[in-house]
Amino acid sequence: MTVTQPDVSVIIGAYEAMPYLIECLASVEAQTIDPTRVEVIAVDDGSTDGTGEYLEEFAERAPMHVLVIRQENSGGPSGPRNVGLGKATGRYVFFLDADDRLGPEALERMVAMADRAGTDVVLGKVEGVNRSAPKSMWGKTVERTDVFSSNIKFTLSAQKLFRRALLDRHGMRFDESLFTGEDALFTMEAYLRADGVSVVADHTCYYLVGRDDGKHVTKSGSYTLRFDSARALMDLIAELVPAGGRRDQLMVRPFLVTLLPQFGPKYLTDSEEIRRHKFELAKPLMDTYWTEGVAHRLKVHERLRLHLVAEQRPDLLPDVVKFVKAKKQAAALLERKGRRVYLAYPHFRDRAAGVPDSVYLAEPREARAFPGYREGGVDTFVRRAVRKARRVLTSREVRHAA
Repeated sequence: MTVTQPDVSVIIGAYEAMPYLIECLASVEAQTIDPTRVEVIAVDDGSTDGTGEYLEEFAERAPMHVLVIRQENSGGPSGPRNVGLGKATGRYVFFLDADDRLGPEALERMVAMADRAGTDVVLGKVEGVNRSAPKSMWGKTVERTDVFSSNIKFTLSAQKLFRRALLDRHGMRFDESLFTGEDALFTMEAYLRADGVSVVADHTCYYLVGRDDGKHVTKSGSYTLRFDSARALMDLIAELVPAGGRRDQLMVRPFLVTLLPQFGPKYLTDSEEIRRHKFELAKPLMDTYWTEGVAHRLKVHERLRLHLVAEQRPDLLPDVVKFVKAKKQAAALLERKGRRVYLAYPHFRDRAAGVPDSVYLAEPREARAFPGYREGGVDTFVRRAVRKARRVLTSREVRHAA
């Protein structure tokens, strides 16, 4: 008797997951995909609240094959996911957190999409329950895209459908030395190595549940772990993407999502020792990866804060953070007949501070909000100057030939 390979292995790492695990497993059981096409690999990571026992009960009654593994606590989500991945036999794998749940047609739609489009990663629409969820990538269903042509770099959680052959081919596993951001590293590598990524935006595939006890992993971890996470992701991007515009485009993500919050409102309540330590931790990252290409992809207040970190100016940063925290609108100064918009955040044109005007110059997408801005004006001026120069040169060549 031959055993048919399942289409998808659902990997659930669970630690102290009750009572959220009940709805999580109910959502697996309610999937519209044929149960024979699914296997569930659940790893109890040393729970003491009945999580392991409930998984075993589920395994006995579930309509699909369920493997339960119970182990000593590993200290993070990477270990259980790697154990599950090592046991997976499906063509695809999906990582489901034990406190979240699936939409009813999630597996059926994502597997169908991957098979139809031939892509290696499928993102299913995510909705937050008592917590926020990423939104910018769910505008429409897309059969084939990549990390450079979409906003998928802003959803790097592991709750995606991955072609297992891709993971095996590159020996991909979660980095167990990281205690936050390990899923971002894994998912970004998958995006970069994938033969195409699909987006299912017309059906909610995943419900991201906020725990009442506040124990969700993204809320835990000291600030030093955030710098570790940023460094790992920046190093990965640099390893897989040559220097230039495409690398800068991806570097926006760790700078904006992981590094910048360390210099947000919390910074104002940090001790001087922690402030100094944050600048020390940021310095090698800024020295290595902060470029003009990254800077000009950010809003002015984001760019200004990171510029001050890069220049090691802790004396100037608090004024900017206070201004941003107060949600004030910086005054706009239009110059060059509206072709340039400078936003006068703290220290603008303060000779003692010495911050270049270019740091305060709004890019078109930000400048458009201000009446009087003439988009494309600079380019038009340059084009006119080039055309005039060409006419002059042509006229001289004609006179010379005559």
